[in-house]
Amino acid sequence: MTKKVRSTTSLAAAVVLAFAGVAQLAAHHGWGEYDSRKPITLTGTIKAAGYENPHSFVDLDVNGKVWHAVLAPPTRMQARGVTRDMLKPQGTVTVMGFPHKTNTIEMKTETITIGGKTTNIR
Repeated sequence: MTKKVRSTTSLAAAVVLAFAGVAQLAAHHGWGEYDSRKPITLTGTIKAAGYENPHSFVDLDVNGKVWHAVLAPPTRMQARGVTRDMLKPQGTVTVMGFPHKTNTIEMKTETITIGGKTTNIR
């Protein structure tokens, strides 16, 4: 392999890795978009749930309004004792956290209460 071909191959590989890194960063958002000065507590029925990276979630029906509650990553949820099976649709859950500054149906969850047990997931 010539020096020029190796250089081009190395450059192409570096570009691919750089784009992969940017995609990862874009997929994981910061918490600055949530208003930590306005804690809220919601109790509702689970309409949908995801136990996935980068963050698990539950969509809760709270008096006819469906909230998207962003939870911790699955590994942290599991370590804290909140399993996938606990987040089944039609279950009742209480979440405490902070509302999104612009999306009026989204919140970042700090604690979750399921089956009478409250767990800090942050």
